Amino acid sequence: MAVLTEEQSMLRDAAKAWVQEKAPVGALRKARDSGSLLGYAPEAFADMAAMGWAGVVIPETHGGSEFGYLSLGLVLEELGRTLAASPLAVSSMAAAYALVRAGTDAQKETWLSAIAAGEAVAALAVDEGPRHDPVRTALKAEAAAGGWRLSGAKAFVAEGMAATVYIVAARTAGSPGDEAGISLFLVPADAKGLTRSPRHLADSRDYAALTFDGVEVGADAVLGTAGEGYAPLERTLDVARIAVSAEMLGMASQAFDVTLDYLKTRVQFGQTIGSFQALQHRAAKMFSELELARSCVEAALAAIDQDADDLAQQAALAKAVAGDTLNLISREMVQMHGGIGMTDVHDAGLYLKRARAVETLFGSTAWHRDRWGRMQGY
Repeated sequence: MAVLTEEQSMLRDAAKAWVQEKAPVGALRKARDSGSLLGYAPEAFADMAAMGWAGVVIPETHGGSEFGYLSLGLVLEELGRTLAASPLAVSSMAAAYALVRAGTDAQKETWLSAIAAGEAVAALAVDEGPRHDPVRTALKAEAAAGGWRLSGAKAFVAEGMAATVYIVAARTAGSPGDEAGISLFLVPADAKGLTRSPRHLADSRDYAALTFDGVEVGADAVLGTAGEGYAPLERTLDVARIAVSAEMLGMASQAFDVTLDYLKTRVQFGQTIGSFQALQHRAAKMFSELELARSCVEAALAAIDQDADDLAQQAALAKAVAGDTLNLISREMVQMHGGIGMTDVHDAGLYLKRARAVETLFGSTAWHRDRWGRMQGY
């Protein structure tokens, strides 16, 4: 476990207290049953922004606190514990990172302050098919009238219906599969020719499909350098992967705690089921994997703060290990709770559904395991 500063400990404790009081698992049920396309309660996100969470990694000059990525990771972990939905991981961490690192002064002025205040949500529009594969970007951006014209589609954009602006990966040169020729564009959600439609996944969160029908943006919409967007895109995606891993860690931790409490209280054959050696072994396995996942996730968060050269390796390792761990614990949560774990009235199913959806976000466990292996020369 990372050694936290006094301020980081206070932030984590504040997040824990707020989440337990204001955003229990029941809040997700309410949002799901309401049919909201946002996937989260706007008033809850407004509270998060008011507490400064949306600006934790944003510089003070743009309304943030510049408190670091490990600090925001602590908040995301607590949100994950109760499946509290928000755009913090995608917008306030990953997209904010891209703007801070590659944005012009004008772009930062326009968007960072709004993101920090919770007045804007930024989403990453990257994937175009059923599998995560950024290098296969095919959405076309052609020079037109002093700017660019975008044509194509994006699939399964997280926070896509809530987004105010998208960071869009488009191809200004080359062919799908080429790293060179990919560019990043800031495209407002209300741009003419841009349409979005919701995609309903098992976790009841916000996903959208985007269609770009000759969407025209100015030259000032380019984020970074045209044709050289792949490297900053991958760096931004690694931050998103680590943010999601922090949420997954929180989910796995809570699923384990709930299951452990059940093992200590459920009586079968005249004794608590936690006294059965077979279940003790399975619980010990979960605990060991959870500790390993925590080490990987916290190391990856620290790597962002340090701008480490091995950030890509840390991100791949964190996402793969967190994915495996959450898969194991969410499955065991259902199985150890028996019949009630299969019902919608119990929380186990909600953790299982979110686990399966988030495991594929920004690259599945298998995708990152393969990626990490290739980076190690295997």
